Amino acid sequence: MRRLRADYPDAECALRYNSPVQLLVATILSAQCTDERVNLVTARLFADCPTAEDLAGLPLERLERYVQSTGFFRNKAKNIKACCTTLVEEYDGQPPRTLEELVPLAGVGRKTANVVLGVAYGIAAGVVVDTHVGRLSRRTGLTTQEDPVRVERDLMELLPRSRWIDFSHQMIYHGRQVCDARRPKCDTCSFRRFCPRVGVAD
Repeated sequence: MRRLRADYPDAECALRYNSPVQLLVATILSAQCTDERVNLVTARLFADCPTAEDLAGLPLERLERYVQSTGFFRNKAKNIKACCTTLVEEYDGQPPRTLEELVPLAGVGRKTANVVLGVAYGIAAGVVVDTHVGRLSRRTGLTTQEDPVRVERDLMELLPRSRWIDFSHQMIYHGRQVCDARRPKCDTCSFRRFCPRVGVAD
């Protein structure tokens, strides 16, 4: 944790948003898609439809055209429209502030819920486990699990709650910049002295 904090003191969510609703939608779109692509798509989408009300009222076909380049666009568009409709009808157009209320929303699982709670609201309800966090946690011996929910459970037991939010951002930065899935830069990695799997890719 000290090494991560020293290497990535300014690590933060790479998705661009202006409200909790926009962060929720951007995170749904980020599944199987790069943050860069999501940011390109949401720049236009949020300019035209900034609120849950706007997104819920958008015809599905138009929403599909907005998000088409993010992949799996029909399913994503359907989930975004359904999710925003629920937000409007049950939560005054804003994402709720608990995992128990967020996870049942269309297109929202634990990862997305943890992103919204941690980034938008500063609530450490869990640890965001994306592909980078999962891969690095296995490589560094923090877990042997493959399932993201089980990885999260292991990390929550190991880490103090005060580090749950920043830990994920910092691990994601390290995964992108150093600990690449196929070609990890082990020779220059600051984790080298305590990584049990130096040079071994998952």
